[in-house]
Amino acid sequence: MGKAFRVLLPVSCAILALRLAAVTVAPLATDEALINPGMGMVYYHHSNRLWAYGLHTRPGDTLDWFPGTSVAYLRVLWSDLEPKEGDFRWDLFDALLQNWAASGKQVAFRVICCNQTENATPDWVRDAGAKGIWFKYLGEADTGPERWEPTYDDPVFLAKLERFLMAFAARYDGDPAVAFVDVGSFGLYGEGHTGRTAKLSATETERMAKLHMELYRKCLPKSRLVVSDDVAGSTDTAEKSPLMEWAHARGIGFRDDSLLCSPKGWYHAHWGRNAAAHRLPVVLETGHFNLCRKRGNWRKDRLLEAVVAHQASYITIHGFPDEILEEHRREIREMNLRLGYRFELKEAEYADSVRAGEPFEIRSTWANVGVAPLPLGVSAVLCWSLVDEGGAVVWSVTDPAFDFAALEPRLEGGERPRTAVTRGRWGRHADILPWNDQVLEELRAEGRVKETSFDMLKPGVYRLCVSVGRANGIPVLALPLADGRARRYPIGKVTVTSEAESAAACKSEAELNLAGP
Repeated sequence: MGKAFRVLLPVSCAILALRLAAVTVAPLATDEALINPGMGMVYYHHSNRLWAYGLHTRPGDTLDWFPGTSVAYLRVLWSDLEPKEGDFRWDLFDALLQNWAASGKQVAFRVICCNQTENATPDWVRDAGAKGIWFKYLGEADTGPERWEPTYDDPVFLAKLERFLMAFAARYDGDPAVAFVDVGSFGLYGEGHTGRTAKLSATETERMAKLHMELYRKCLPKSRLVVSDDVAGSTDTAEKSPLMEWAHARGIGFRDDSLLCSPKGWYHAHWGRNAAAHRLPVVLETGHFNLCRKRGNWRKDRLLEAVVAHQASYITIHGFPDEILEEHRREIREMNLRLGYRFELKEAEYADSVRAGEPFEIRSTWANVGVAPLPLGVSAVLCWSLVDEGGAVVWSVTDPAFDFAALEPRLEGGERPRTAVTRGRWGRHADILPWNDQVLEELRAEGRVKETSFDMLKPGVYRLCVSVGRANGIPVLALPLADGRARRYPIGKVTVTSEAESAAACKSEAELNLAGP
């Protein structure tokens, strides 16, 4: 009888702890533009030209004044980066990369092999025997200089390109400061266009596009890769693209480089959604702002529509950032509220008074109000922490069972919230065992240790904070909640009482039960 009672007693106290009166809070979501991995506004720093559009941006400016800007995009010519074989000009990138990484932001790359302004493939590649064609750009038949375009499956060209990509990978592949890398070695501007130059058939275009995607995947196995939709047809309106599906199966995301370049606006939103379904990057880029506006195609009211239609993770507005912001403040605010993923805490229920070491339960309801799911490779583990008045974390409990990737984006069907039930214990009480412990004997003799037991979490009132990040509780994601510090967000207070008091309470309860009515 006594033995059975000793087994049941802790269970009785655990049930008591779980049944403590709970409070429910529904935090108000902020409208803050969030800087998070795998999403954001993109600043076009180099646009095939080393001077555009970063010409007027002072060194060290990471565009904190442009809401939601998380990435600087560097689209440059191979000939700029390797003017002589083996002589790499990584210094064109690295100062910028260091500044953006120091601000918790990233860079993205495209290195192209064919351009309209000058030769993008280094001359030494052609001199080594690589085959190609000379062409003149649109409207320049009589006046413009000839440019050179490589034959994209030429073995000499491919061998030199692979050596370059391996050198690039040794420096940047898997670097946490790199958001994504475009497959940019095929076609005019690196976008797969061949109709104006090499004039490849659809079959040959697909074969060579696959060849280059495979090369990038081989050389950059740790990088998030994206490829332009134009490799599968600039104006193809088919619901699905076999080539894009082939790319997605190899972990290569989607990029649309031509928003608002035509009165239609865009052609391939459904291809973007297919990439989003695979949790791959979906990158949008408008045409050059001033050119699109001059041609009458610019519709700033359609920017948010494009983000939603494609389920975009990133959007690049192609122009000088101060000019763009001045004319698009409202549209940029709207896009930042929907771009990528955005996890809102709708409600949390928790006990505001808990005995240390005893089980507790927190029920929290979450929704993804963005347009895209959590990207592959982004760590998102739910964590609840107790924080003291000085801002130190005194205890934390993680909940790896709750899957933020399963939160569906808010689209036509509205929000699809899910509830997490996090169970854990705040603190631990432990006895100080005296046997064979010479250190303890010395400390007792000095009067430094007098207790026979101790609480690892001291009784007191703490702030209950929520965060989302790594499995060990280190925060990663910004949440639309107020008063966050180091990406931990307070939602209430918890009073922790000592386990010794809990043991005394349980003993009293047991004695009353034994005494009977």
